[in-house]
Amino acid sequence: MVTQTWLYDVILYIYALSLLFYFSDFVGPNRSAKRMGTGLLSFVWVLQTAYLIYSLVTHGKLSAFSMFETLFILSWLLVTVSLIVNRFFRIELFVFLVNVFGFATFALNVFSRPGLAPTLAHWNINDELLFIHITLAISGYAAFVVSAIFSGMYLFLHRKLKEKQWSQQMLRLPSLENTDRYAFVSVVIGAPLLLLTLSLGIVWIALEGDFMLFFDPKVLNSWFVLLAYIFYLFQRLVMKAAGNRLALWNLAAFVITLLNFLLANQYSNFHQWY
Repeated sequence: MVTQTWLYDVILYIYALSLLFYFSDFVGPNRSAKRMGTGLLSFVWVLQTAYLIYSLVTHGKLSAFSMFETLFILSWLLVTVSLIVNRFFRIELFVFLVNVFGFATFALNVFSRPGLAPTLAHWNINDELLFIHITLAISGYAAFVVSAIFSGMYLFLHRKLKEKQWSQQMLRLPSLENTDRYAFVSVVIGAPLLLLTLSLGIVWIALEGDFMLFFDPKVLNSWFVLLAYIFYLFQRLVMKAAGNRLALWNLAAFVITLLNFLLANQYSNFHQWY
């Protein structure tokens, strides 16, 4: 049975998509990405504003607001501030990080609300949070797989060109420049998705109340994965590293991702895949 939580789910997914566009604009100025991110975040703001107005009309006075709605206002204020900063200043990283916090705050507010029914009748409310967490994680890992494949193609092409070994297969592959760019774009998609996944994981642990899970092998290794890809971006954007070095590090980061996925699950207290 579909209940009111579907609206909160839609807001979370739109929120996450807007942050992908903002992060893309941060790593490489992109006017189209910034417009899309601003448009989606503005839509989130409109939905949140509509809910606040509805709550105000329903309760009649601010003193009747619950803790949920009070913290909802905090999330709304963070979106509002970020939109103002985005309009008058070029501080994309500030806008992105503020909204990562706002995203987690909004999720915590929604899924900690007493009496809130999940979208599917056979779920509990934490199952719905876990579903969003998993879909973002899978999307991020898919982006990392694509990036690793392009990095492997880059190293193959680079070696063939360096050794002047021409073949018919090489003509069917993208150029070195495009292969490197496709790998980079995939990381730009995967890294913020992983960060949002981790933020929802923190919310889930907070709701469970078992704070020792913060030291779970899967959680700790996921932070190492994120740091590995952040270092890849740092090498490309700040250090201007050569393409073959970037490709090697990207593949190393993917190996860390695989180890995290395959090995950490065996010792995790709550990430059991098999």
